[in-house]
Amino acid sequence: MRSDRELDFAKLYIFGAGGHGREVAWLASTAWRDAPQIEFLVDDRQYANGAVDGHPVGLLRDAEFDGNARFVVAIGDPALRRRIAARFDALGASAAVILHPAVELSDSVSLGEGAIIFPGCTLTTDVVIGKHAHVNAGCTVSHSSRVGNFSSLSPGVHLAGNVHVGDGVFVGVGANVINGTVDDPVIVGDGAVVAAGACVIGPVPSGAMVAGVPAVRKR
Repeated sequence: MRSDRELDFAKLYIFGAGGHGREVAWLASTAWRDAPQIEFLVDDRQYANGAVDGHPVGLLRDAEFDGNARFVVAIGDPALRRRIAARFDALGASAAVILHPAVELSDSVSLGEGAIIFPGCTLTTDVVIGKHAHVNAGCTVSHSSRVGNFSSLSPGVHLAGNVHVGDGVFVGVGANVINGTVDDPVIVGDGAVVAAGACVIGPVPSGAMVAGVPAVRKR
């Protein structure tokens, strides 16, 4: 799925009205020629009063979905993002893809539903970004690399060629992953955490946390 500069829906629900949600709202307002109506959604009624950055804040349970509404989940934690997306799926809601116009990408890039790509990113050839994955500002994803469903690349992350990031992975600010090969890609397993500033030079087991230069397992 690719974002299109021509808007084909009228309303965008953004779950999460904190700092990340505000960034996503700004991103959405610049991603399409005709900006959609934006409404933040939260779970807790105490946060559903008034507006944030000029956009109303409502409750997820009150949201109404039809062919003219889409959603994205602006939550940094991959596991929580997965749970919230499942609630939208149960409502029959369709996710948007938000791609900032300042992103550089080739025609061989694939973006899953709900993916959000921030400005300053470069996605080269044969790159797959999974469902509800977030690629934050200033990231590069090189050839033949994969970013799994619900994973997060924090600002300034660099993935070299033939890197496969699993589902639900969190990669911290400024981390780097060296290149693998076609036959032996560098794999960051499902649910792993790569600490900020780390340099990953080999496979990361599922569920592990790694940190340092070179990165070593911490748990």
